[in-house]
Amino acid sequence: MQQSERLKEFRKSVNNKFNVYNSLFLNLPYSDMDNVGILIPLLLHQCQQGLQSGQNPREILDAFFQNYVDLGSEKDKIDFMFRIIQYVERQVVLYDSVEDAAFPKLNQHSTSLSIKDYFQLVHKTKSWDKVAKKLSTFSARIVLTAHPTQFYTPAILDIISELRSLILEDKIDEIDVTLQQLGLTSLINAKKPTPLDEARNIIYILRHVYYDAVGDLYAYIKENINNGNFENHDIIKLGFWPGGDRDGNPFVTADITKDVADELRINLMKCYYNDLKVLQKKLSFKRLQEPLNQLRNNLYIAMFDTSRNVGYADIIEPLLTIRDLLIEHYHGLRLQELDHLIDKVKIFKTHFAILDIRQDHRVHKNVVETILKDRKIVKESIDELDEDTLIDVLLHKNLKLKAEDFTEPIVKDTIQNILQLKSIQSKNGQEGCNRYIISNSEDVFSVLFVFGLFRWCGWKTEEITFDIVPLFETMKGMDSSEATMQALFDLPEYRAHVANRENKHTIMLGFSDGTKDGGYVKANWSIFKTKENLSKVCRKNDIMAIFFDGRGGPPARGGGKTHRFYAAQTKDIANHEIQLTIQGQTITSTYGTKEQFMYNSEQLLTAGLSNNLFGKENVISGASRQLLEQLSELSFAKYDALKNHEKFMPYLEHMSTLKYYTKANIGSRPGKRGNKKKLELSDLRAISFVGSWSQLKQNVPGYFGIGTAIKTLKDKGKLRELKKLYREVPLFKALMNNSMMSLSKCYFELTSYMKDSEEYGAFWNILYEEFQLSKKMLLLISGSKVLMENETISRESIKIRENIVLPLLVIQQYALQKIGQKSEYHELYEKIVTRSLYGNINASRNSA
Repeated sequence: MQQSERLKEFRKSVNNKFNVYNSLFLNLPYSDMDNVGILIPLLLHQCQQGLQSGQNPREILDAFFQNYVDLGSEKDKIDFMFRIIQYVERQVVLYDSVEDAAFPKLNQHSTSLSIKDYFQLVHKTKSWDKVAKKLSTFSARIVLTAHPTQFYTPAILDIISELRSLILEDKIDEIDVTLQQLGLTSLINAKKPTPLDEARNIIYILRHVYYDAVGDLYAYIKENINNGNFENHDIIKLGFWPGGDRDGNPFVTADITKDVADELRINLMKCYYNDLKVLQKKLSFKRLQEPLNQLRNNLYIAMFDTSRNVGYADIIEPLLTIRDLLIEHYHGLRLQELDHLIDKVKIFKTHFAILDIRQDHRVHKNVVETILKDRKIVKESIDELDEDTLIDVLLHKNLKLKAEDFTEPIVKDTIQNILQLKSIQSKNGQEGCNRYIISNSEDVFSVLFVFGLFRWCGWKTEEITFDIVPLFETMKGMDSSEATMQALFDLPEYRAHVANRENKHTIMLGFSDGTKDGGYVKANWSIFKTKENLSKVCRKNDIMAIFFDGRGGPPARGGGKTHRFYAAQTKDIANHEIQLTIQGQTITSTYGTKEQFMYNSEQLLTAGLSNNLFGKENVISGASRQLLEQLSELSFAKYDALKNHEKFMPYLEHMSTLKYYTKANIGSRPGKRGNKKKLELSDLRAISFVGSWSQLKQNVPGYFGIGTAIKTLKDKGKLRELKKLYREVPLFKALMNNSMMSLSKCYFELTSYMKDSEEYGAFWNILYEEFQLSKKMLLLISGSKVLMENETISRESIKIRENIVLPLLVIQQYALQKIGQKSEYHELYEKIVTRSLYGNINASRNSA
């Protein structure tokens, strides 16, 4: 369908419907002031006009209070602002529901390649044998994380689901009642969630969306592949970080990890039980009743008793017996439904999602050092040992560890967790938990400390059933990654371990901290080159490289249009699997319904499968590489100068919402690593870093430096080459398009009052000038008249969302100004800032 037709459908199915239901919603009285909702459109108009005319948020709201609302005291004004926030954040929920309901209809007309289209294209090009071989082993692993921007409670998710269904049927009276329910249901946590709470919230989505979505996607692939022998049940895999990711989160303990593993397993048993109960009504045949009842009883007990170990064989073997009986005695009646359940069991086994363990390299160093001091191998520091001696200790020294032998909590817990991993594997299966990821990896010891800890916790060297995964995320880590991996492969003991892991090695690359460290272009280009180098070193050692991408929701953290990123990989990058993290609200916004999950998973698969198959290999010429390198270094220089500006951290601390992220009951993890009093960029979590720029509507990490880099090369007569680079190099086009998304969500008018600040005015101008330049340069090289010119639906959606939250953002800035003026209601204004985070995060959907 043409863009104009899709836009017409969008306006009918989304824009018009939202306006109808929003008018209904805004007329609902939720407080003593019956006209609060009715005043929101007027407030939006005043905000738009005021900001465009150069007024600051304080002036806009003071005028609004004076002219339109009869409020006598400052406290009354604060109460009114809280009510506006409550309405606006629910408007976002309503809009999400309307847009999600329209998703299937809009994407019927999408030009994106579906699995079915892809298979038809393959048959036309006579590439089927090549594709069939690839399909038998290819996999996309979607790893769900618990980053603190995913906070809709199950109650709100149920309301969103109900609204979607009602909107599809235009049941206006029932929508009215559900909107009243939404207005009276709390959207936020009364207290900070625990890691177990976070895990349960995401397991809720696993159980109610992904269980059926993955099963149906597999059936859809199987049906369209025209190959009855298709058996790649790993083609879509789910990974899981909540409860296993302890990097920077002291609240994730060994007990939490065990509890989450149990939660995953027992919720899967509930899914199997419910499916079997429905199926048994259809399999009413005498010979099947005994195996059906026995399996049902086993699953029922396993749903509630975490000590009951129902293994994969205990589930699949009875189902296969039932299948044989069905074919032999009952003409294979209902065989397709039974096979669908069998396929689900082969996909999810007993783990549901694969629980990853992650910890920071610096923690492992501390743990190993503490152990070596306790065993008298060093006196004070691990640095007393030279590199070869330390390697020898880690590979050959036999130390038997008990958690109770140590007093430091992090040491005890690290040991206890590694000790219990065998038990988790015995219940959830080896696939249920088999990766240990080390963030901030920069040398061989990042991996070898973990290897040594496994040995010392009772794992025989040849029986370590875990992939040890280095996460290279800093510029330093990426620069040294090739040498690090070669040094590991040169160690016979480690090479033997890799052989035991089927000669595959997973390597993770992190976009979030890479962007924070090196800026947008340099981080992405460095990751791309690092993948090429690591692919080469793995091929040289006859090892299959599997890349795992730590991608966030916004472009500044590696997000944006994910399928474009994978379709842009070159032939020099290993392409055996796609693995990526799905973070924050992207879980619900991009993969939140069955239709969305299936569509976006299809996009991932076709992007990965089509790469290099149709004679259109992505090759980046030497000249293009040189140009990309120049752009990378020029943009980095600009970003690095900003990062090292004396006002950079003070601006974030005092003029943004940075410190309020930790006060919001969004996630269990602290907003920064460590306990230093002085805030340092290296300790700052990428979520709060990127999110704070998003709340300011400045989105600096998503583009800063691009404008300067392009203009510098343009002034050197390279405009033609830059335009060619955009047209012909998919990687560069994908990066620039994602940056244009970040730019399209900027609204510097919101903070233009800061230009008059004696302390921060000059710094604000640096940001604003680069924003204007980046927008101008990107439009120039892309040949576009407006940002996101070829993405009309996304552009319209962003516009509507930005309008919904504009009053909320003006209130947020108003409160920040009041805090700066030392108001007597300081604490209440801080609460306003904290509350206002939620609606904007949800409205952005990828926080940038």
